[in-house]
Amino acid sequence: MIHVRFEGRSLDVTEAQLEVNKNTNDNVIKERLSRHLDVAQNRLTEYVVDRRPSGDVVIRPEAVYG
Repeated sequence: MIHVRFEGRSLDVTEAQLEVNKNTNDNVIKERLSRHLDVAQNRLTEYVVDRRPSGDVVIRPEAVYG
């Protein structure tokens, strides 16, 4: 499962929907997600692909602390 936090929305998509798997690199995942969301790929540039120990993936804005 891929959990996405994008512009205040949260949604879940499957690997099959994005045509990715656990070995797909982060840039390809973000490119496929941009197509799925129908947005320009550069809108996901500052997003992080966080791979959880459970196997799930979270795509979220980069957190800035301080």
